[in-house]
Amino acid sequence: MLPDPPPPLPSLPASTAYTLLILYALGYFVPFYLSRTTRPSFTLSRDAPSVIRARIRSVTLSCLVCSVVTFFVLLRAGNGDGNSNGGKVVSGKDALHLMGLWPVGVWETVRAVGLTAVLFAGPLYSYLLVDRGWKDWARLAPVTEVWGEWTTFRNIVAGPITEEILFRTASIPLALLSPPSTSPPSPTKIILLTPILFGLAHVHHFYEFRLTHPHVPIAHALIRSAFQFAYTTLFGAYATFLFLRTGSLVAVCAVHAFCNCMGLPQVWGRVEPEVIYEEEQEEGPVTGAGVPVLAGGDASGGGGDGGNTGEGYGATDTGTGPGTGRTFSRVRSRPSILWTVAYYTLLVGGAVGWYRNLWTLSESGNALVPSSAF
Repeated sequence: MLPDPPPPLPSLPASTAYTLLILYALGYFVPFYLSRTTRPSFTLSRDAPSVIRARIRSVTLSCLVCSVVTFFVLLRAGNGDGNSNGGKVVSGKDALHLMGLWPVGVWETVRAVGLTAVLFAGPLYSYLLVDRGWKDWARLAPVTEVWGEWTTFRNIVAGPITEEILFRTASIPLALLSPPSTSPPSPTKIILLTPILFGLAHVHHFYEFRLTHPHVPIAHALIRSAFQFAYTTLFGAYATFLFLRTGSLVAVCAVHAFCNCMGLPQVWGRVEPEVIYEEEQEEGPVTGAGVPVLAGGDASGGGGDGGNTGEGYGATDTGTGPGTGRTFSRVRSRPSILWTVAYYTLLVGGAVGWYRNLWTLSESGNALVPSSAF
């Protein structure tokens, strides 16, 4: 059984709260353009290891400063107004709870990631079975890549952690304190408004994209940037919902990392492995039966042609084995449509399952707002 709803929080002027939120968002990416080591240019890619390391140092400092500011704002708001307006006095432990730092929420993390995995049932099937990603995990190749490639480390570890610290841990408590103390905080308003800043914090990638892709029409670059803003804002709303429901920074960091691993799901086209039948021939008749060899799909995780470069199914590659006098024939054959049927069934079924379990699997005694407030 969940505990009784917490007493009203002390208030913080909405103008003060949202001014700090805007400054936090600017503090996340503006420093990138103040240093030569992090500033994008025609000759310096954002994916260069030196740039990634410098940017990680920059955002780590920003997260630390913003979190400390929020912590003391929470203490000051509680000590200043808590006894006079019926709200509670915010102690250090209360502040850490509002920031999602304590309790850690291990069980909440497992449930939140499990809930999100249900939503990605289709892409997980595509990656693990169609593209045979389970073989990579059997030898822990993805773990090695995370700690061996700077771009992967940024996308899966540094990015999710720093973004969730700044846009959830440091920002959401201020939004919770912004309404009048006599009214409960509106989680719907917080879920809809605060992620806009999260989305806008990614808009600067438009400038970086223009630098590295000057020949791409500006209209295409704008569409790309608008799409990126849309899905980052949508994810920000989901992460904010989970943060309010679980009260756990670790939970939203884990969900963010998982979503970055999965990427956007494929929503059209066939999903299938490539099956290659290899036939070994000597100067006349075929001497060996066809042997099926599975190859993974494209890098997007959506199956596809498994690296097929323009040759359709049924095409034949021939060549002579070195020093053997034998000719090898590789004949591509299109796999069953059942691969695709299974994918889209899981894609739709996963979305339905996610929606039906959204409230159950995100429920926690550590919630920052009571369920009745939603």
